[in-house]
Amino acid sequence: MSQAPRVRILLSETYNPWFNLATEDWIFRELDPSAQTLFLWRNDNTVVIGRNQNPWSECNLTRMEEDKVFLARRTSGGGAVFHDLGNTCFTFLSAKEGYNKTANITILLDALSRLGVKAQASGRNDLVIPLEDGPRKISGSAYRETKDRAFHHGTFLIGADLTRLSNYLTPHPKKLESKGSASVRSRVMNIRDLQPEASHEALVEAMIGAFCDFHGATAEPELLEPSFLESQPSLKRTFDHYASWDWRFGNAPRFSHQMVEYLSWGFFEVHVDAENGHVTRAQVFSDALYPDLVQDLQAALVGKPHSRDGMRQAVAEARSRHPAQERELGELEAWLMGQVEV
Repeated sequence: MSQAPRVRILLSETYNPWFNLATEDWIFRELDPSAQTLFLWRNDNTVVIGRNQNPWSECNLTRMEEDKVFLARRTSGGGAVFHDLGNTCFTFLSAKEGYNKTANITILLDALSRLGVKAQASGRNDLVIPLEDGPRKISGSAYRETKDRAFHHGTFLIGADLTRLSNYLTPHPKKLESKGSASVRSRVMNIRDLQPEASHEALVEAMIGAFCDFHGATAEPELLEPSFLESQPSLKRTFDHYASWDWRFGNAPRFSHQMVEYLSWGFFEVHVDAENGHVTRAQVFSDALYPDLVQDLQAALVGKPHSRDGMRQAVAEARSRHPAQERELGELEAWLMGQVEV
């Protein structure tokens, strides 16, 4: 008879996003992937931006300060999201060997079923509730894998204020033109719209039950408080990094050329300084879901001629590292070349 897999359940007791994002990072990098790990958490009044987004142009920082809204930056790509206590976040960690993405989806759907919510998986990332006028999204997920571990995280909408994100964003007009916020809001709903008694605490209990039953094991949740940082020096360093001004804001340099466009696969804001006809500094902000590609393009621009050929050379370097994104890079190359005069 095979031994049941070890399970570990971590439950955050703080709403600080820097603590929770740091804990996620620590789980991914340092915990034993041979154990099935579940981390449950939520953030209070937080705008979370993607790795390559520019808070100075994306966010209404003055209003965020007035309303005591956190600014946090994650290490993955994508756009800005707003978290409040109506969101419940989940994180799974397991060994890559034998990992099946449908296993976690099964756990999530089982947890919802225990709350009396019948949901369905939609595409690769979402859970939706089917309604007469069309499905409504209640959960979104993202995945990450390395050579030995698989990571899956996402968010449930229980009773979130779906209007507040627009209070704190100042997106470029091209974003508004291409990604109208009204259409986004119309596709999502809170679980409480269907089950008024639903709560974070009830969902946590259902998630733990579904997780343990699926893996045929039991575990008591480990409650994580800020004091836990003192017992884990590497987690404390990660927390300090996430909380730092350098990570959340970075520098706000002045560039001589700003190129802005919404491509089919993401919004791009490219700033370059040029001297003697060559790029001396470059910074690329984007909500595209290929953060490493964005970083490689940024590095490749430096030293290139500020010309169409220079843009072509920079994209060629990025293409050599990301051949699977040929279509996206072709579109990016055509746009960048069209932004320079020679």
